[in-house]
Amino acid sequence: MMRCNSLKTATASDVVPFLRAWFSNPLRVSAIAPSSPALADLITCEITARSAPVIELGAGTGVFTRALLRRGVAERDLTIVELGADFVAMLRARFPEARVLSVDATRLGQLGLFEGRPVGAVVSGLPLLSMSPRKVMAILAGAFVHMRPGAAFYQFTYGPRCPIPRPILDRLGLKAVRIGRAMLNVPPAAVYRITRRHQLSRTAAHA
Repeated sequence: MMRCNSLKTATASDVVPFLRAWFSNPLRVSAIAPSSPALADLITCEITARSAPVIELGAGTGVFTRALLRRGVAERDLTIVELGADFVAMLRARFPEARVLSVDATRLGQLGLFEGRPVGAVVSGLPLLSMSPRKVMAILAGAFVHMRPGAAFYQFTYGPRCPIPRPILDRLGLKAVRIGRAMLNVPPAAVYRITRRHQLSRTAAHA
């Protein structure tokens, strides 16, 4: 069940590029359809203009990106990390004021972002369930290097539980809370808020 104010997010123009990317590399896309407006509403529902700057991981066609803009985050305050070349070109055309980086999200902790301004939120569309524990740890630790106290990492999943195993959360000093479920997504998806139990160090991000 969704618990936040709804936003209308257009997705009709996303289907063709999504299918093209899926046929090219289905394991990397790891979804059967673009994320729905319902899921975009849910994963961004706690984010406001005060959350800026914001990082988005695995943006795909930009469904979550549009929702972030509608929540009040300025395009210039967005850093989008996307590895798919087709998606990168599309994102740069659609969001010219955002920083779009064509890099692996596991390198996030090594990047200099926002000139030292700490990040208020990270929104992730990455298929964590299909990644190795080492990659998941690198992505999370790298993200939290850039995040200010109280900031949250938002991750969705099609699975029945949090996509980040408890041992990884414990090792990184994180906790996860499910904030809702988007039943109108295909397939239905849940969103988790991941936050610190204690401060992560830059050393941990490079471990």
